[in-house]
Amino acid sequence: MEKYCPEALWHLAQPLLPEHPKRHQGGGRRRIDDRVALAAILYVLDAGCAWNELPESFPISSASTHRRFTEWVEQGVMEALHRATLDVLGAAGQIDWSRASIDALHVRAVKGDLTGPSPVDGGKPGSKVHAISDRNGLPLHADISAANVNDHRVLEDVVDGVTPVRQPVGRPRKRPAKLHGDKGYDYRACRQALTQRGIKARIARKGIESSTRLGRHRYVIERCLEWVTRFRRLVRRYDRKASHFRGFLRLACAVICYRRAARLNLLTSNNPK
Repeated sequence: MEKYCPEALWHLAQPLLPEHPKRHQGGGRRRIDDRVALAAILYVLDAGCAWNELPESFPISSASTHRRFTEWVEQGVMEALHRATLDVLGAAGQIDWSRASIDALHVRAVKGDLTGPSPVDGGKPGSKVHAISDRNGLPLHADISAANVNDHRVLEDVVDGVTPVRQPVGRPRKRPAKLHGDKGYDYRACRQALTQRGIKARIARKGIESSTRLGRHRYVIERCLEWVTRFRRLVRRYDRKASHFRGFLRLACAVICYRRAARLNLLTSNNPK
């Protein structure tokens, strides 16, 4: 269990979990420990297996794991855990707001809502993962849409999806100074939306700027999306419900930020006093 849900990660996640439902006296089975459930969910995220393929070494059934995942998705636990890990990094000054980048990734989908014919996959059904990262490639926010939705149409939602993050001093921050995007965002509405939010638009212009010049700053979002696809559950969408796929995506972002914080020795359990 320590391998998939380390003590430092559990320390962040435990306060965010909803209270256990009260049982009538003498009724029902004892609820499986939340840390065991979280470890099993993280295993499914990492391995990309179906719920019923959860190894027997986990002291929890696949049905109980799926129920707990559904419950936590509905309660917004995955988003809260991502915010908590960002706060750890932000409070230590490890989030670079000077430049941010935005991009999207196509994912083939088997079925479900928020899917559509993919223009880059022969019209097969798929979804898009939209992400915005800081200058170091840390995911600040991620969301999904149907594969046939143009990137520029969700720019405002993705940018506004970044929640305020703690800073070493002063008020929490949620806006980068600049935002880099490829030619898929080369629309006047996108530039106006960023200007209204106090963000300088650094969007490649069609027929003017080459991808080589753009890549000097945008490679970090490519790296961010590559980190996301290392979680095999996100390589292909098997979840019928978009909320479940989004829950896995937000959990992956939380793990990415947690690993950076652990590497920098910023977590409480990594700094015994």
